[in-house]
Amino acid sequence: MKRQSSFKMEHLWDLPGGAVVKNPPAGVPCRRWGWMAVSFGFHCGLSTLLAPKAEQAPRWLPACRQKTSVSFLSRPDLPNLAYKRLKGKSPGIIFIPGYISSMNGTKALAIEEFCKSLGHAYIRLDYSGVGNSDGNLEECTVGKWSKDVLSIIDDLAEGPQILVGSSLGGWLMLHAAIARPQKVVALIGITTAADGLVTQFNQLPVEAKKEIEMKGVWSMPSKYSEEGVYRIQYSVIKEAERHCLLRGPITVNYPIRLLHGRKDDTIPWHTSMQVADRVVSTDVDVILRKNSDHRVKEKADIQLLVYTVDDLIDKLSTVVK
Repeated sequence: MKRQSSFKMEHLWDLPGGAVVKNPPAGVPCRRWGWMAVSFGFHCGLSTLLAPKAEQAPRWLPACRQKTSVSFLSRPDLPNLAYKRLKGKSPGIIFIPGYISSMNGTKALAIEEFCKSLGHAYIRLDYSGVGNSDGNLEECTVGKWSKDVLSIIDDLAEGPQILVGSSLGGWLMLHAAIARPQKVVALIGITTAADGLVTQFNQLPVEAKKEIEMKGVWSMPSKYSEEGVYRIQYSVIKEAERHCLLRGPITVNYPIRLLHGRKDDTIPWHTSMQVADRVVSTDVDVILRKNSDHRVKEKADIQLLVYTVDDLIDKLSTVVK
């Protein structure tokens, strides 16, 4: 389907085979567009404002559902990775979760349901030391988790892939796109935490940083941890410095969509603006949610995320045709 405009979506229905009608016959599988977009340009602060219409929320039909069970990717000399995969058409989608988040989060499951409904391939994973994957969390680093993502791309993904990264996953997503330009075709970052761990550490007072270096561990406050803090080894922070991206151009030249909540007090929304400025791609939208926090998991947030995935699939399919 060729869009009439990249900024205004009429209420159309896509039918199998490419037909487009406004009132589809009953029982015909289809997807419905019920939203509008207005572009302001990301250099002005708000790139794209999407206003979903509450009475026209998307519906994904259960007829396409298939069960997914946990599988494990065996890797010589590296921890086995737990993952779930749907086989389907290209482009495939890979969801990369946030820090110490498993593959069973709200966003990961919502995208899976969407991919089931359209028959697209989809993979979600647990990092080393997290969820069902092997490994010791205290020994994990940004570099090791980056290798986890590359293992999934290299050993499991077939054909072109759209990477969807949440928080830390957005940072890893960028590294994967740089490392595998032949397989990655688009990116969606959700509260992208590029350089986040290093930036947060560097914002501490000098005395606090010296104390952390001496103790060897940082008890980083977080309202998302049951204990109220994440205990991060000082060695992990130093290793993360080698993976910082915001100091220069980011050599990623694909369509990129960056979603961020303006009430995010963990990774400021300005970080997504920095990523947009640093990437060499010119096809970049920054989408700000006025009342969303770091998790970006309210119903309207999830709808927006799925709309964004769908729009990129359609864009890439049009290019291929």
